[in-house]
Amino acid sequence: MNALVEALANLSSLRERESLDFALVTLLQKFVTEPIQTISLVRLVGEAGDLRWQTQAALRAGQATPARDRVWVNFNTLPSAQEYRDRQICTLNGEIHQVTGTPCFTLLPIHSAGRVEGILEIQSQAPLTDSTQQLISSVLKIYRNVQGLLDYGEKDSLTELLNRKTFDGAFIAATLHETNNLELAQPDRRLTHVAGYWLAVLDIDHFKRVNDSFGHLIGDEVLVLLARLMRSSFRFNDQLYRFGGEEFVVLMRCPSAADALAALERFRKRVEDHDFPQAGSITVSIGCSPLLPDDTPGAGFDRADKAVYYAKAHGRNQVCSYPELVATGELAAEAEDAQQVDFF
Repeated sequence: MNALVEALANLSSLRERESLDFALVTLLQKFVTEPIQTISLVRLVGEAGDLRWQTQAALRAGQATPARDRVWVNFNTLPSAQEYRDRQICTLNGEIHQVTGTPCFTLLPIHSAGRVEGILEIQSQAPLTDSTQQLISSVLKIYRNVQGLLDYGEKDSLTELLNRKTFDGAFIAATLHETNNLELAQPDRRLTHVAGYWLAVLDIDHFKRVNDSFGHLIGDEVLVLLARLMRSSFRFNDQLYRFGGEEFVVLMRCPSAADALAALERFRKRVEDHDFPQAGSITVSIGCSPLLPDDTPGAGFDRADKAVYYAKAHGRNQVCSYPELVATGELAAEAEDAQQVDFF
């Protein structure tokens, strides 16, 4: 009992999501008395109509450390929601779902904000007893509470995007090759390191006019709606931030500059075509830059910020690439004039 309490105390002290997920499956593998073959923590990602299962942590019997799907895994290689009927049942019912047989499967829903956001799936030689299910449910409550604290500290309270203080750590983690690749049966699911990382800064054009004309409540509504457009426009593993005010940031992985610019242009056009209640038409200026070897968060952001500064100085409602501006000499030639532009 003392060892379990100590393990729960360690779990509740974690403030990094991957470490928290790994600690959860490790703790359960150690303290569940029934012989367990595999514990997996999975969640549904994607949009309605094309949902897929991403593994957050998986630990097999005899395995020293958990593994997971890469953060930047190719979405199309993940298994579709329909491939796992019992996971679908657990998600829809929001209750523990047990499948007897050889082996047995016990699925426990992980609730967040009134919905099931993940599944803990346990493969065992025999059905888990009621007391074991009760123990696991209690551990999941602690896990969810810690997740809630992380959400409170890492997310912008208005838009629910990631906030600025989480950016540096995510930037560094994203640019390092991850070592915990989930060793699954299908080798084609492994992500190769051919894609590059891109950082984009998005700024709402004339946002001060929105607040001055319609009030801050309408201004806040514009920010919330823009965040929703971001979530529906970019991929599930692109990292979306609100840095404050009308400034947003996207950290994404794309195989080429053309792909990165195309994704940003699609989003710019969606914003331009969207009818914002009360405020009407809103546009955004976007600057982007690839991340370089040995880059720092400040340096990467500064290059993208210079590109968005240029976009605002030269007509707004456009996507500007820092490398292209440097290559053509436009950025250096127009730097002095850009300093005098009114951005509001």
